[in-house]
Amino acid sequence: MSAFIEKQRAAGFAVELTCRTLGTSPSAFYQRATGVLSTRAQEDAVLLEQIRAVYRANYEAYGSLRVWKALRRQGVQVGRGRVERLMAADGLIGAKRRGRAWKTTVADPAGSGRPDLVNRQFTATRPDALWIADFTYLKSWEGVGFFSFVLDVYSRRVVGWQLAGHMRTDLVLSARPVTRTTTRWPRASWTASRPS
Repeated sequence: MSAFIEKQRAAGFAVELTCRTLGTSPSAFYQRATGVLSTRAQEDAVLLEQIRAVYRANYEAYGSLRVWKALRRQGVQVGRGRVERLMAADGLIGAKRRGRAWKTTVADPAGSGRPDLVNRQFTATRPDALWIADFTYLKSWEGVGFFSFVLDVYSRRVVGWQLAGHMRTDLVLSARPVTRTTTRWPRASWTASRPS
């Protein structure tokens, strides 16, 4: 964007007019041109180090409210919103204790869904004919753990499970090897279907 503004400036257009048209501020253009960080950006970098120190000292359990209160106790005069903004930008989140439940699935509306291999018929006439899989979260004093499991539809027996501290794909896939030691692989379908 800076190159475009420079080109317009060389063509005789005012920087302020070009920036207003593009929806950016002239001060941001001049700051990028000089390479010098603004005073606020420099203060944010110092404050972020203090936030990280408080966050680590409290076992990475403090959210923005508690970090803000801890900083105030240390004599750092800072607004709560600024602490929230810096923590969010740095990916620092406290332990979830209350409020809204964890969202374990964020579906992509544009993505194509997995085919429903069992046509929403969750019944079986014999053991190991149909397995289903799902995962959820478990809250404990240690934090949040994620639990993936595989069920035999006929017997409603857990034939595979896995615990992890993340919600990545390998959590669900790692529940499968456990099943090899407990029972045969199903001869029919193995599906992880989305709830309707």
